[in-house]
Amino acid sequence: MENLNFFIDLFMHLDTHLRAITNEYGLLIYLLLFAIVFCETGLVITPFLPGDSLIFATGALAASGSLNLFIILVVLCLAAVTGDAVNYHIGHFLRNRVASHEKIRFIKQEHLDRTHVFFEKYGVKTIIIARFIPIIRTFAPFVAGVGIMPYSKFISYNVIGGVAWVSGFLFGGYLFGNLPVVKDNFSFVIIGIIFVSLLPGVITYIQSKRDPKTA
Repeated sequence: MENLNFFIDLFMHLDTHLRAITNEYGLLIYLLLFAIVFCETGLVITPFLPGDSLIFATGALAASGSLNLFIILVVLCLAAVTGDAVNYHIGHFLRNRVASHEKIRFIKQEHLDRTHVFFEKYGVKTIIIARFIPIIRTFAPFVAGVGIMPYSKFISYNVIGGVAWVSGFLFGGYLFGNLPVVKDNFSFVIIGIIFVSLLPGVITYIQSKRDPKTA
C-alpha cells in the first residue's frame, strides 16, 4: 500500500518532485532522467515507469529555467534511442525462447501478443507509433529483435520515433507547462496525458473482447 501511495503521489505531483530533485542534486537530474527514460524503453520489466508525463513535466521545468532545454533534449533523445536499441538486442538474444513459447520471468505473454498484433497491422511503422503508447512502447523493440525486423531497418525507425516522441512531449511541456491554467491544474494535465496515452490500448482491449479477429 505504501508503494502504491508513493507512485500515485509521484505521478500526481511530478513537477514538484522534479523541481525538488533538481534543487537538491543539480546536474545529477540529467543522469536520473536519462536512466528513467532508458529503463522505460529499454527494459521489458519496467514498462510502468513514467514516460510521456515525465518528459512533459521536464519540459515545463526547463521553461522555468531550472533545466537547459537543449541539453535535456539531447539527453532524453539519446536515452530513448539507446533504450530501444538495447531492448532490440535483448529480444534478439531471447528469440529462441520466445519462438518456442517458453515462459520468461517478468515478461507477460499477453503484452507480447498485443505487440505482435500492432506489427501485423502497422508493419515497421510500429516502432514509431508505439512510442506514443505505454506498454507497447516497451515491448515493440523487444518483439522486433525477436526476428520481425532486421536491425539495419529498425535503427532508422528507432531514431525517428525516439526523437519525435521526446520532442513532442518536451516542447509541449516547455510551451504550455507554465501557462497559469496548466500550472494551476498540473495534476489533471498529467492524468490527461496518461489517459490519452492509454486510450489506444484500452480501445484495442475492448475490441478484443467483442471481436478477437477484428482486434
